[in-house]
Amino acid sequence: MEVILLENIIKLGKIGDQVKVKNGYGRNYLLRNGKALRANKENIDLVNKKKDELNKKNNEQKKQFKERALKINNKILKFSKEAKDNGELFGSIKPKEISSAFLDQIKTEINPSEITLKQSIDKVGKYKVEINLHAEVNATVTILVEKSKTN
Repeated sequence: MEVILLENIIKLGKIGDQVKVKNGYGRNYLLRNGKALRANKENIDLVNKKKDELNKKNNEQKKQFKERALKINNKILKFSKEAKDNGELFGSIKPKEISSAFLDQIKTEINPSEITLKQSIDKVGKYKVEINLHAEVNATVTILVEKSKTN
């Protein structure tokens, strides 16, 4: 399926780009969320006319996301988990749990889909986690996992 992007999307393209995507991704994500239009002559003309407006909207969004990134960049989220003697956790820490920790500890809402785990968090220690707020705005957060003290 060919679509025209209405916003910048990581690893796909910039506003106004005409790209080929898999049918399911195009239909269920890009079109449904208003991030793209089907590529046909009408829509190509429409996007070319609205490109300046779309870029202006994108820059405003980017500015808001940069403010959020400044709030969370280089922060430390602490987790206290039950672990075995060798430091392995009984369950790994998932993006959903990290998301709720943002709300509790930093008072900032981050969606689990914005969190990129480069490795699974399944042991006691420090982990760097990337937060993708926007196609051009990222933040890095440190996850500190400690063994919970049980009596």
